[in-house]
Amino acid sequence: MFKATKSGKFTSAGDVAEEFRKASDPTSLVKFKAFSAFENTTDAVVAATSIIDSNMDKSLKKFLKKNIVDKEVSEELAVADSKLGGIIRDSLSIKCVHNDAVMELFRNIRQNLDVLLDKSDGDMKAMQLGLSHSLSRYKLKFTADKVDIMIVQAIGLLDDLDKEINIYAMRVREWYGWHFPEMAKIINDNMFYAKCVLRMGMRVNCKNCDFSDILGDESLEETFKKAAETSMGTEISETDLVNIKSLCEQVVNLSDYRLQLFEYLKNRMAAIAPNLTMMVGELVGARLIAHSGSLLNLAKHPASTIQILGAEKALFRALKTKTDTPKYGLIYHASLIGQAGPKIKGKVSRVLAAKTALAIRVDALGESEGPTIGIDSRQKVEARIRQLEGGQRGAAFASPVVKSSSGPAKYDAGAAKAVAAPKYNEASDVVITTEPKSKKDKKRSREEEDNAEDKPKKSKKESGDGDAGEKKKKKKDKEK
Repeated sequence: MFKATKSGKFTSAGDVAEEFRKASDPTSLVKFKAFSAFENTTDAVVAATSIIDSNMDKSLKKFLKKNIVDKEVSEELAVADSKLGGIIRDSLSIKCVHNDAVMELFRNIRQNLDVLLDKSDGDMKAMQLGLSHSLSRYKLKFTADKVDIMIVQAIGLLDDLDKEINIYAMRVREWYGWHFPEMAKIINDNMFYAKCVLRMGMRVNCKNCDFSDILGDESLEETFKKAAETSMGTEISETDLVNIKSLCEQVVNLSDYRLQLFEYLKNRMAAIAPNLTMMVGELVGARLIAHSGSLLNLAKHPASTIQILGAEKALFRALKTKTDTPKYGLIYHASLIGQAGPKIKGKVSRVLAAKTALAIRVDALGESEGPTIGIDSRQKVEARIRQLEGGQRGAAFASPVVKSSSGPAKYDAGAAKAVAAPKYNEASDVVITTEPKSKKDKKRSREEEDNAEDKPKKSKKESGDGDAGEKKKKKKDKEK
């Protein structure tokens, strides 16, 4: 505890900085008043963590009661944490102050701590260093945000192992394919391929080897041995075979280590995020946690963000080009979406993301162990999938006249265009030009107009009677 000798001049942060800058000796402004040492490092860590969490420890309460005797004086206790100052004021009835001037005062005290305590020996610095290391270790060990760091590292290593195993296995197939090219079409699994090469060596030894424990299929083994007898591959030396076998050993060892790592990841996910594991599986859940950074950060995301998490590039491209946004990201690889039909994958991903968001929040902020809401949420998603698939089947066989009683049908733009009356299009009108193009056409049009004026107009009845009379005359002439 320190006492400010010129507290009246410390009205603002600038005044405090100016006073310490002018003073040749910091002890003229701030004097040492009281000091209490901890008995061991554990007590120091406990007191430091309680102050960091804005709590008043027993040691701090005892220290303040002992050194602040008169509480009715006008002097105030300067504290660096306003919340801690409120607790001290309520519990001990001590006036506390916290402002910019106090923070500047604390900064100058820390800067001149060795001079103010008059302990410039190496023991003080060693104690400070030991306490800082212990405090950092304690925070790193017990912080809730760092529990899932093992999952982030494990899923990253698992993805790297998959890439390495794939590269090494393809190299084995290409390398050994010069000697036995037919083997690549018979054995598709990379692990079985590498084990068969290690046991067989040259293809000549294939008929004398037993592959029943590797392949597990007698017909496949028989086909494999027949292909070795009639292979079109080239011959290789023993040195080449030694290098190929060493590469096959790497493939087998990496595959075994990947299985061990997957079991470790499975156990960690079941312990840390059981509800998330129940909804989307171990690998997808671990990738979601790794993509967001931690389980707590993932719990802060809404369901719409969890649905497209991992498809940020496609999302921003769609927003830029004003096209359809993606329906799913990393959650697409979940088993529930995989078993849904292609037409309902978008709806299933939206339902699954909503239930997964609730499961993540229970894992991150809940106190219970095990899948508490994961089982029920998964059953609800499966029921929704069956409902959507049943609706599609019913729509395929339903009559177009019958309407469902559940409510108005979904708006169909194509059907609406087909039913609606066609709009009048003025551009499709044919306009007859009255003006002739040439002089001859003008003359013809004038002559036709003059002839039409000279001829008397006949009604429809007269024209009809005249035609009938002409027909009768023709018939009489024929009879004669």
